Amino acid sequence: MRRSFRSIAVKGALAALVGAGLATVGAPIATAHAAAPQPTEQQIDQAATRVSAAQPARLPAYNPPSIKWGRCADTGLRKAHAVCGMLIVPLDYKRPHGTKIKLAVSKIKHKTSAAKYQGVMLVNPGGPGGSGLRLSQLGAAVPHGGGKPYDWIGFDPRGVGQSKPALRCDDDYLAGGRPSYDPAAGTEAFWSAKTAAYAHACKKESPARARLLRHDHTTDSVADMESLRKALHASKINYYGFSYGTYLGQVYATLHPNRVRRFVLDGVVDPRDVWYQSNLAQDTAFEANADTFFDWVAANDPTYHLGTSGTGVRQLYYTVLANLSQHPINGFGAADWNDVFTGAGYYVYDWDAYAHILVSAQKGDLAPAKAMYGDQSGPGADNEYAGYLAVQCTDASSPSWSQQLRDAAALAPRAPFLTWNNTWFNAPCRDWPVKPTRPVHVTGRHVPPILLIEETHDAATPWAGAIEVRKRFPKARLIEGVDGTTHAGSLSGVRCTDDRIAAYLLHGKLFKRKHGADRADLRCPPVPTPVPTPVSASGASSSRLAPGSTTVDPLGSLRSLIETAALGGR
Repeated sequence: MRRSFRSIAVKGALAALVGAGLATVGAPIATAHAAAPQPTEQQIDQAATRVSAAQPARLPAYNPPSIKWGRCADTGLRKAHAVCGMLIVPLDYKRPHGTKIKLAVSKIKHKTSAAKYQGVMLVNPGGPGGSGLRLSQLGAAVPHGGGKPYDWIGFDPRGVGQSKPALRCDDDYLAGGRPSYDPAAGTEAFWSAKTAAYAHACKKESPARARLLRHDHTTDSVADMESLRKALHASKINYYGFSYGTYLGQVYATLHPNRVRRFVLDGVVDPRDVWYQSNLAQDTAFEANADTFFDWVAANDPTYHLGTSGTGVRQLYYTVLANLSQHPINGFGAADWNDVFTGAGYYVYDWDAYAHILVSAQKGDLAPAKAMYGDQSGPGADNEYAGYLAVQCTDASSPSWSQQLRDAAALAPRAPFLTWNNTWFNAPCRDWPVKPTRPVHVTGRHVPPILLIEETHDAATPWAGAIEVRKRFPKARLIEGVDGTTHAGSLSGVRCTDDRIAAYLLHGKLFKRKHGADRADLRCPPVPTPVPTPVSASGASSSRLAPGSTTVDPLGSLRSLIETAALGGR
């Protein structure tokens, strides 16, 4: 599901970003504005008794203690007037009186009168393994005051970030200087040994962390969300999930339909493909998005001077990759170069920065690329990757390793950009110390109206997944960012999309659901591509907040948390 690269850490005060809180880009491409009828509380509660018998057996009851709120360690959270605490949950929900673990939680209280208060809003950035503690700040970015009636709740899932214990296996696993992912470069033995060693390190790192690995499935996180609901003394939850967080929301809604109020799911995971088929679908989709990026660079040749052919820009990328395969430079290798550019397949926000990296590389300067990859070593540097694997390796089974190699070898010639990268990224699952379980059968038959958001060419969670979830949730509405390539890009300043989010959160209003199974209910403009910025004399790379850019993301530094979760947390 997720990729391996720490995104650009975009700086900026949230207050300044929220100053642009009213979205500014785009009217609907197709419009319909009828409010959806809401089911009664009695109807929803009755529906809870009709959930499919194919779901996991009901767990013993667990009632967590209330969270003791206090001062947040994070400066940004303190500036946002958040409070922080720890949620105490069982390591194993089948043994609710046994060993306990702690989940880090933050809260920013509602900014309305008690009469207008609408409950708690949990946020998950994706991953799995993404840190969500700071995302209690997300509410301030919803236009028209759409976030004000809610208590916004950020949390680090079990094993992640400030939660205790926090997973770590090999602090230096992601350090730079790694060889090519492509076994044609003679690296299969290297990656096979490296990924196996990582899985074994996860088992041996510490007894507490090894025990946690046995209880780190999506269903465990769903149970944690239910504990969080109880600890917050809420009868229902509202939820905003990005990327993997959409799957977490789907499973929660399946198992606890009577606890669902308003759910926004952005970058929708296909529940049929958990997780091996999802990775194969990504490989093909990223190939197309990489070509779209290369074409965009070529279309802006007056700025970048890399030629007017997307094929030529693509060749520059692969020439640098081949050179690094033979001769890594100053601790920066072919795999690191590939990882840097996976972000271009996810998001348009930083396309200008990626183009500047190519300009520098053409001149023989890889320092900007190395800087973007960043320092991936040190205590806990692999925390989100370990958290990713803990879920990815155990939510569902995968084919034999020999079959996976055959699949990759067959796909790589037509999709070289990501295929071997993705294969080795998930390869520790081959030797993972915990056996996989069976995924929950997702159904939204008894779930109230939810809002789905997806761009047409989202490569991380391809379009077919959003259509499938729309089918399974009969009251859902789907917004399509037409012809866009950005993953989980809501609250990016596209008024057509963001205004609908605000209306849903404020009033429960949704546009009319269209007839037909394979279509969006509302078509909006996508997240816009950035305005190219001139190449400086030094060839220095720009950032998404460069002067003149049209893609000044209203989420700013919060978007980097979502990107980090989606890209691998490195």
